[in-house]
Amino acid sequence: MSLSDPDVLAALDVLCPMHCLVDATGHIRHTGPTLQKLWPHKSLSGQRFLELFQMTHPRHIATMKDLRAANGQKARLRLRMRDNPRTDMQGVLVPWGAGGALLNLSFGLSILDAVRDYALTNADFAATDPTVEMLFLVEAKSAAMEASRKLTRQLQIAKIAAEEQAFTDTLTGLKNRRALDHVLDRLIDAGQEFALMHLDLDYFKTVNDTMGHAAGDHVLETVARIMVEETRGDDIVARVGGDEFVLIFHALCDRTRIEELARRLIDRLEQPIIFQGQPCHISASLGTTLSTDYANPRAEVMLADADVALYDAKHAGRAQHRFHRAEDRKVLAQGR
Repeated sequence: MSLSDPDVLAALDVLCPMHCLVDATGHIRHTGPTLQKLWPHKSLSGQRFLELFQMTHPRHIATMKDLRAANGQKARLRLRMRDNPRTDMQGVLVPWGAGGALLNLSFGLSILDAVRDYALTNADFAATDPTVEMLFLVEAKSAAMEASRKLTRQLQIAKIAAEEQAFTDTLTGLKNRRALDHVLDRLIDAGQEFALMHLDLDYFKTVNDTMGHAAGDHVLETVARIMVEETRGDDIVARVGGDEFVLIFHALCDRTRIEELARRLIDRLEQPIIFQGQPCHISASLGTTLSTDYANPRAEVMLADADVALYDAKHAGRAQHRFHRAEDRKVLAQGR
């Protein structure tokens, strides 16, 4: 039975998909399907073997005669593709016919690079080739790593969601006191200027007592929406108590502009909030302190001073805004 027999060649294609049949002139007469796949745009049949491959061991091989004579009847060869990406291979040669040779090639240690570079799969290798087992392990490892990455992403998302929940007021969606403390510490540590405004709703208890807590919750949600609408994207609005809020105006210490903001908030919050067809009447008192008024701002001091200014506004008749003054502490000492 001749190697040129179609049945033999078909069997070689299955058993040795990277074989190469070379004649006495060094021209390729037949190649296995996987070897051909390395040159997807060029037929290897009729190409000169030594023009496709550079011999790296033995190095002296330059002709087909040298190739057949290398290391006797069974030459273990090392070679490299001349075309990029110049993949390294190894192979075994057995003589064929009058001066020809049958070579069976493999990637050896270059297998992972070859699989990546030529998009090879298990189907490109003989079923008994150890490469198949290695590719299975590589695929299993890749699948495990992808599953690990997916789990890591899910855990990160869950962590972010948990952190967001921990810093968010569940009713209004605003920042909570914990988030406010974090923001204040960050601004003060960075030496950034800001205004801190304490806002307390007037007559909110009356709404709760007369219309119920559902109405009160609706009022708080509406108030939160109004404050977000009246502030800038990088400002902070936090709910720090039942009907108490703190607003942080980043890089804004201009008293005129802050007074305008306070007046807009008061005017909007004095408008009736409708709940189930019934109006809820509230207003707001506000107290503000500026980071620029302190040589060394401290969060707890600024919050206390804004609180003092707030109660000064309440004593002035509610629906008022006041900036902190040192003498305001006397008002607090007299009782709220």
